Amino acid sequence: MFGNLMDRRLCIQAVATSLGLRPFVTSAQAQFVEGKHYVVVSPRQPTQGSKQVEVLEFFAYGCGHCNTFEPAIDAWQKRLPPEVLFRRVPVAFREVPGVVHQRLYFAIEALGLIEQLHRKVFAAIHVDRQRLDKPEDIGPFVARNGVDQRRFMDTFGSFSVAAKAKQASALVSGYKVDGTPSMGVDGRWLTNGSMAGHNEGSLVVADYLISMAKKGA
Repeated sequence: MFGNLMDRRLCIQAVATSLGLRPFVTSAQAQFVEGKHYVVVSPRQPTQGSKQVEVLEFFAYGCGHCNTFEPAIDAWQKRLPPEVLFRRVPVAFREVPGVVHQRLYFAIEALGLIEQLHRKVFAAIHVDRQRLDKPEDIGPFVARNGVDQRRFMDTFGSFSVAAKAKQASALVSGYKVDGTPSMGVDGRWLTNGSMAGHNEGSLVVADYLISMAKKGA
């Protein structure tokens, strides 16, 4: 376990360096302080399943920091061990475009299109300056990217996607998320770039919190 944690810390340091950022951790012995590098979530939030440590990325498609952070967190989550469950949770601080973007993400997820579309949504908003805040904009966008527009929009407007958006907002409230991107761990802890020093650093703090959860701390 310690070796895997060290490997992931070194990996995140390399990512941060490649992005021109100061590596947050320089030693495997680094300790993180409650109230400074992370906060305890109270009351404890529900998680999916009891056999895995759940890690949540709270993000928003309209957030420029989330767009920049996406390559690092995507690489990180793909290297997580099987005993860690990673989930993205779209945040809606405002009704428009937040709720539409929540439904957009959950439709993408429901249809198994994360690899195909998730990064493209960020690029459309932050590079191509498309708002994607109305269904009439989203339909043509997915069609341009090789997705059946009718099927996608049926999923977008479905009860199950609306329910997932409500559940996401409940988690955002429960974790007391006040900015994106933020990382929730095991229903018990929250960290973010402000607490960790920068967003890549929050992944190293998340590694530490995952190790605590595994130890039953």
